Parts: sequence; C-alpha cells; structure tokens
Amino acid sequence: MASEVQADYLNELNPPQREGVVNTEGPTMLIAGAGSGKTRVLTYRIVHLMRHHNVDPFNIMALTFTNKAAREMRDRIEKIVGNEAKNLYMGTFHSVFARILRSEASKLGYPSNFTIYDTDDSKTLIKQIVKEKNLDDKLYKANVVYNRISAAKNRLVSWRDYINNPIYAEDDASNMRPEMGKLYQTYVTRCFNAGAMDFDDLLFNTNVLFQEHPDELNKYQHRFHY
Repeated sequence: MASEVQADYLNELNPPQREGVVNTEGPTMLIAGAGSGKTRVLTYRIVHLMRHHNVDPFNIMALTFTNKAAREMRDRIEKIVGNEAKNLYMGTFHSVFARILRSEASKLGYPSNFTIYDTDDSKTLIKQIVKEKNLDDKLYKANVVYNRISAAKNRLVSWRDYINNPIYAEDDASNMRPEMGKLYQTYVTRCFNAGAMDFDDLLFNTNVLFQEHPDELNKYQHRFHY
C-alpha cells in the first residue's frame, strides 16, 4: 500500500519537481516562479522522507512564510501519511521561532509566557516613549520609528550595535532624528521589562539564543535532521 501511495504522489510531479523530492540528502535549492509547484515539492519531499526513508516526523522542521501555506502543507501531508503529520515541527518562521523561544525563554531572561506585541502595540509604545522624551512627534512619527527599528532587527543589528554605528548616526542626523538610537534602546528595554517581544524579536531573539547558547543550537541541530 505504501509503495502505491508513493507512486501516486511521485507521478503527479514533472521531472525537475521529482528530482527535488527524491534527492533528500544535502541542501537543495528550488528556483521557480509563482504557481509552479514549489509548495507541492516541499510537501512531497517531506512525505518521501517519512514514507520512503522512514524518517521520524519529530526530526523534520518545515518553515513557510504564510499560515495558509503551512496549513495547506500539513493538510496535504496528513492525507497521505495520516496522523503522523501532527508530529511535524511545521509553521511560519514566526510561529516556529515563537515555539522555540517559549521553550528557551528563561535563557534570554524572558518568561515562557511572554507577550507578543503586534504592530499596533509596538507603535503605541513608541508614541509613549516619544512623548516621555519630549521629542517632536512630527519628526519621530511612530510609523517611521517602528520601521527603522524593524529594519535594524531584520538585519540582526542590536540597539547597541546601532548606537555605535557611525553610518546609522550620520543617516539619522541627516534626517533630523539624532535620537533614533536611544529610542531603539528604550523601546527594547521597555519590551523586555514588560516580558514582551514584537514580531521582529521572534526572529532576532532566536538568532541571539543560538549565538549566545551554542548548546541550544546543538540540541536543535541534532533533533532536526531535515
């Protein structure tokens, strides 16, 4: 029966897609346009690992950009392999990293039930900080400050690195926002003291966790073989 199911899903693929599914060892990069079947290839690659190579779903991590893609992948996999699909560590980058951070939060000084601020929460906090610092809210608009902090975090630039970087300082000064670095620092401190992370922190702090705690990185590397 398993071989019949295997044949069914492989027969749905064209030759390049099939190659992406069956070549399971080592890194594989798929480059294709929208609607060309990348999600299908990733889905069937996971099925192939479980069905053909007997890989425990506990040892597979699958990351997507959207919740919709994650749901579609899990549903497709479950139709072929059954309830085993529930053991896959699958979701968006943010949801999977949030799960990791909740397990390891204490190592970064956060409670395991830390709050996740959405964009509105973050902008509200920024407005409060700007007001407390008596800064011009027309220059330091919440949206502008939020985007600047978000861009820094997505480049893995901490507030300390930001403040000590002359390029950022010069850029902020030229835009008449010389206090941007201090705003970044205060924003991060206030979030930490509130036991909260914003969306960007879910990515940024996972990187911090693995950089500062190589034992944790090693643990997850040994768990997730694929």
